[in-house]
Amino acid sequence: MRPSQKNLGRLPSYPLYRLALGIVSTPAVIDFLGAVAYVQLVSFERITADAVIAPTLADKAALAGIASAKYDHYQKVATRLTELGADPIVAMQPFVEAINQLHENLAPRDWLEGLLDVYVGDGIVADLYRELATQMAPDVVDLIEEVLGDVGHDEFAITRIQAAIAEDEKVAGRLALWGRRLMGEMISQATLVSAARPELHTLFLQSARDADNMSGLINRLTVGHARRMDLLKLAS
Repeated sequence: MRPSQKNLGRLPSYPLYRLALGIVSTPAVIDFLGAVAYVQLVSFERITADAVIAPTLADKAALAGIASAKYDHYQKVATRLTELGADPIVAMQPFVEAINQLHENLAPRDWLEGLLDVYVGDGIVADLYRELATQMAPDVVDLIEEVLGDVGHDEFAITRIQAAIAEDEKVAGRLALWGRRLMGEMISQATLVSAARPELHTLFLQSARDADNMSGLINRLTVGHARRMDLLKLAS
């Protein structure tokens, strides 16, 4: 049964989810997993789109396998949401607009930009949600580590991008600029995604460890981004 429009984004009352590190209400866990589930679903869509325009049959087949693994990750999060008594569709709904807007703003112009978009963008998102997961119960942390883990896309993207740069050095400059834009957009949009639900926003602020400007969290995300760009030998 489809949820009614007036109920989209609204979650029923849940008991408290008690942790060794404190108390996080189950609505906060639901919000968190709802955001992660939609991120995985969108990642599946983006990698599938890259497979459609892949230059070789081997690339198409490889990306199809990676996209399938991403969908499996989405299903695992959706299953956990169901176990917690939540409708996965309702749990994801509050984050659809902000996440979709981000990817509309960052539409890649070609296949290489698409590869870098997923490699850099998903990497930043994974770092952010791992930060938030530190406040969750161990079973949630384990799930997040599993579904945010690399399923082969990192190596695929690095290999293809490095090969393209070796063939044409001008590609490096263009992709470096694209990588910097991705970082800036991802950081700014992360605050909008977290603000979609009060409970998730509280987790975001707690993970920032800097109530004034969240510079600590941003610095940690920037370090992770620079490390990924360094693997590609691109300026960050």
